[in-house]
Parts: sequence; structure tokens; C-alpha cells
Amino acid sequence: MSLKNATTVLATACALFALYLGLSFVLAPEASTRGVGLPAWPAGNGDGYLVMKGTRELAMGLATGVLLVTGHRRALGWVLLAEAVAPFGDMVNVLAHHGSGAAAFGIHGLTAALIAITGLLILRETGKADPGHPGHPGHTAHTCHEAAVPAPGAQPA
Repeated sequence: MSLKNATTVLATACALFALYLGLSFVLAPEASTRGVGLPAWPAGNGDGYLVMKGTRELAMGLATGVLLVTGHRRALGWVLLAEAVAPFGDMVNVLAHHGSGAAAFGIHGLTAALIAITGLLILRETGKADPGHPGHPGHTAHTCHEAAVPAPGAQPA
């Protein structure tokens, strides 16, 4: 399997998982909080905060999906790196509120690492291609220029 195929599968999994989490928190916020590592349900009605978390997850999944579908792979790599901040922040939040260390590191920390690694791999994959030529994977500005400019002395057909 090529690096591009592997990173496409990983980025697709990231997008689908974010969409799943987002819908879970929007549609069933109380049920979705079990297992995230926080020690207790917030006092009062915390559903509104969980729906906000859900919409954040939905936005992350949609942004990743749009970049996947449109083929903007370099931007996808950068967005995944930026999105890795969210589960990292969730990990810090769980630890700061004396929640489960296993959930903090095992759920949120690993998720942040997976998203960041996927972003870095996509950036590595796209590093050799000229970002100004997204429709020509593997072509550099130099090779595209050579193909577009006729050789000296060439006559038009």
C-alpha cells in the first residue's frame, strides 16, 4: 500500500470518527459522556456544553472530509495537525479535573497522536509536490514548466 493510500485511509477514519463523535454528543449528550474520563456529570444541566463539543467534532470531521474530497492534501495535513489540539486539550482537561488517567492518555492522548501522525505523514507525502500544482501529484514546478514551455526553435504545429 502506498503512503498516499495509507494516509487517505487514516484521514478518512479521522473524519468519520469525528463525525460519529459529533453526532453522538449532539443527539445523546449524557450517554456520550460515559467513558471520556471525567469523574462526574456536571452539576445542573450540562447538555449545552456537550452539544457544543459535538458541534466542534462535527466541524472537524466536515473540514477533514472537504479537504479529502477536494484533494487538497497539503492543506489536509496542516488541518489535521491543528485538529490534534482538540483531543490533546481534552486529555489535559480530564487530567486537570482528576479524571481517569487511563482515559486521558488512552483515549484522548492516543487520538491526538494518531491525528498528528496522520497530518505529519500527509505533509511528508506532499512535501515533494509543488503546492501550486495540486492537480498534478508528484510534479514539481520545474517539471510542469518544462512540459509547458516548448523547446527553443520548436515550431508550432
